[in-house]
Amino acid sequence: MTRKGSKFAGVGVAITTPFRDGSLDLETLKQQIDFQIDAGVQCIVPVGTTGECPTLSHDEHERVISETVQHVAGRCLVMAGTGSNSTSEAIRLSKWAANEGADAALLVAPYYNKPTQEGFFQHYKAIAEQCGVQQCVYNIPGRTGKNIEPETIARLAELENITMVKEATGLMDQASQILLETNLTVLSGDDSMTLPLMSVGGEGVISVVANIVPGDLLKLVNAVNADDWATAQKMHRKLFMLCRDLLSLATNPIPIKTAMRLLGRDNGDLRLPMTPLDDAQTSRLQMTLLKYGLVDLVA
Repeated sequence: MTRKGSKFAGVGVAITTPFRDGSLDLETLKQQIDFQIDAGVQCIVPVGTTGECPTLSHDEHERVISETVQHVAGRCLVMAGTGSNSTSEAIRLSKWAANEGADAALLVAPYYNKPTQEGFFQHYKAIAEQCGVQQCVYNIPGRTGKNIEPETIARLAELENITMVKEATGLMDQASQILLETNLTVLSGDDSMTLPLMSVGGEGVISVVANIVPGDLLKLVNAVNADDWATAQKMHRKLFMLCRDLLSLATNPIPIKTAMRLLGRDNGDLRLPMTPLDDAQTSRLQMTLLKYGLVDLVA
């Protein structure tokens, strides 16, 4: 069965936002986009959690969306992060992304204010009614403080331009219920859950680790689509160790930005309140990359 958002199946990459001396580094942003398109990913996802969206000004947020759409220039899809805990702000950003030519909007659940389930529904309904672009509901209670229950997502699925869920609850029963009761495309929001989620009907991932190994994520997803489960399991086991060790060091995007720098793809500073890894954490990350076979960091 073809699902509403199947156009976005495959590997989407939640790219980092490069900073230099406190400002956006747009040239490095373009290099990151080219790196991913050359690898063959299906979708670029700017200004999400990995893109440090909470620390961007409104002007910067809009600029990154615009520059991404313009530089991608139709070579792959663009799903712009436009979520907010203010419904009016999410509407404004989503309209901006649509007007700039983004193919979809990624809308994180309202955070901190912790709406009721009816509040979640009315929030997304208002955005859907005012913004015609395809929309992906991003459910990540570990960040937002509250789960969007599958019954609420089933109600949202009735709205025409809500077509996807980025599922980052870690709850396979919830993902299965959404797949059973809706026609939404479900994408993994946790790299290590990509294979389990696809095994029950998910269609891909919006990935963090694909910032450094997009080819390996593509191998996993393509193997599932080819019913090559032996290869898919092999890639899952390989990627699992990297995902576990990388993302357990510190809050995303601290480790992934550090890994990119160690691999010769320096994308600049972190913005407070994000702070760099200490020396011990950096050494652990170097060993993780070495074990994965990415780089020989031993002098």
